[in-house]
Amino acid sequence: MKDTTQTGADGRKVVIELQHVKRNFIVGDEVVHALRGVSFSIREGEFVTIMGTSGSGKSTLLNQLGCLDTPTSGEYLLDGIPVRKMRRRERAVLRNRKIGFVFQNYNLLPKTTAVENVELPMLYNAGISASERRERAIAALRMVGLGERLYHRSNQMSGGQMQRVAIARALATNPAVILADEATGNLDTRTSFEILVLFQKLHREGRTIVFVTHNPEIAQYSSRNIVLRDGQVREDVENPNILSAAEALAALPLPQDD
Repeated sequence: MKDTTQTGADGRKVVIELQHVKRNFIVGDEVVHALRGVSFSIREGEFVTIMGTSGSGKSTLLNQLGCLDTPTSGEYLLDGIPVRKMRRRERAVLRNRKIGFVFQNYNLLPKTTAVENVELPMLYNAGISASERRERAIAALRMVGLGERLYHRSNQMSGGQMQRVAIARALATNPAVILADEATGNLDTRTSFEILVLFQKLHREGRTIVFVTHNPEIAQYSSRNIVLRDGQVREDVENPNILSAAEALAALPLPQDD
């Protein structure tokens, strides 16, 4: 894997770089242009929301960023490594080493403990011993506030707790970027803000986060927002007034006991 890592104007490493990325699909006799020359870069330590409605190309872009698919033309560099000409197996290794995924549906193994779920991606890395795997998993779960639930099974947890396990799993491999897909989509308002508080904490600690969403409210809590429409970047703006998810959470009415 050839590394061509670059730095931005502010000296921070460029973690994600898309160069005129196009993705076409053949549907019957028709060519569907899902991405039409998308270009942007994301530097280390940014918290970027990517927004778009259905049909905007958001899901196709997510698959590119996650190394689940490759461009028809253009280039995608992940942590300085060109992805487009990689074989599927090479992409799988890169994905495992460089990306921490957080999904809307958590994607946890049922009847499996929090620790075991967090250990899962590290099983595919022969360079991590069983003892280090366990240590990393416990440290990641403590980081997301689940130090008391290490050995609870996923079917014994609330939605918010399961999403915290998913975030811990993403953190445990120390990835170059955390890629979150509608990570608050299945959660109620209070729990959504609790998860946003956690993402903002990770951002303050210097983590690079890409949060794909259809919810414009979430963009108020990130450092930058990219809007996709008809397969093109229509807006890419820094957020000069990042709202505090902790303050928004504190302002919510307390839950009522039944």
